[in-house]
Amino acid sequence: MIILFTDFGVASPYVGQMKAVLLADSVDSSNTTIIELFSDAPSYNPKASAYLLSAFVDEFPLDSVFLCVVDPGVGSDRRPIVMRANGRWFVGPDNGLFNVIASRSHSVKFWEITWKPTGLSSSFHGRDLFAPVAACLARNEAPPGVELEKSEVINTDWPDDLAECIYIDHFGNVITGIRAQSLLEDEQIVINNHPFCKARTFSDVPSGTAFYYENANGLVELAINQGHAANQLNIKLGEKIKIVKK
Repeated sequence: MIILFTDFGVASPYVGQMKAVLLADSVDSSNTTIIELFSDAPSYNPKASAYLLSAFVDEFPLDSVFLCVVDPGVGSDRRPIVMRANGRWFVGPDNGLFNVIASRSHSVKFWEITWKPTGLSSSFHGRDLFAPVAACLARNEAPPGVELEKSEVINTDWPDDLAECIYIDHFGNVITGIRAQSLLEDEQIVINNHPFCKARTFSDVPSGTAFYYENANGLVELAINQGHAANQLNIKLGEKIKIVKK
């Protein structure tokens, strides 16, 4: 199973181009499952994307390969890397995208990708470099690179949870980088001076009521029952969240 996590958008050819490489390079394309998990991860924002990605990996089987490209530094001297964390593979840029997963995992290894394709564009490493390496891992081959120390990759200055809005879904619900279990009973979420009450789910509050809840992936999510929270409360990606005592 190969899982795609990118900020490429749904109205572009880039995901399709990567999928074509993955299938062409697989041993048996009929048995290769490719899942487009996110094509609209926070654009140009590896940090927000790192907290989002971390919340979704545990539902996938061991030995799954995550092909992750949120890469504003493509073509620069940032390293291309492979990470093995808690039995799953991750391929992408060394720009913090895997930082949160690595810091929360009990078993982590890193490799710098040293293999280079015959043709490597300066602007599309997702297709030219990361996709072939992801296919290599899906074929149960070793990472094509040299092993790195964890301390060479992980940024230990990042917080355990990110008190920001990191994703807005189709319904206008706002996913934050805060794990719901990290909140105390006497703490409350405030954004744009608007306090959010806590509820178990949408039907527990009246229509039009703003609230927060623990979403299906364990993160704090802000919503309005039968409303568009992002538009109605003018919430944008990157908006800071306050956690205050009730």
